[in-house]
Amino acid sequence: MHPISTNRLQLTEITFEDAPFIIELLNSPDWLQFIGDRNVKTVEEANAYIQRSYVHFYKKYGFGMYKMVLSETNQPIGMCGLVKRDYLEHHDIGFAILPAYQRKGYTYEAAAAIMKYASQTLKLHPILAFTNRDNIASQSLLVKIGLQFEKYIKIPNDEEILMLYSN
Repeated sequence: MHPISTNRLQLTEITFEDAPFIIELLNSPDWLQFIGDRNVKTVEEANAYIQRSYVHFYKKYGFGMYKMVLSETNQPIGMCGLVKRDYLEHHDIGFAILPAYQRKGYTYEAAAAIMKYASQTLKLHPILAFTNRDNIASQSLLVKIGLQFEKYIKIPNDEEILMLYSN
């Protein structure tokens, strides 16, 4: 994968060296509230999570979730990318960002770049997304990148009803 660049960001593969960042992101308040506790508290747990959630997808599909890095400082601030889940017919876009970098347009910048990459380079269509009914910020961003609400869904092994979006 060639890194995806935007005006302010580099989107690059997540590696085992990112374990401390992954621990911070996965334990941030919005991740815990809207995505859920992944019980990743140690470097060992982070490395196992990186292997099964990111490295596995890169090897299987050639793309996946990417670390959002500020171009000027090389500071990781979040993640954005594509996932293929067994229970969905098509790939879906996902994103998360550390609290200090929210509401600065970074997630939109990354998500718009991923949508362009999915469409133009990977030739994927449609792209799906889902979010919690209480996550108004994610709902707004999904609409802003060209997705629209399709229906409510329940994913396997989860009682929560989520909102499914598609382009």
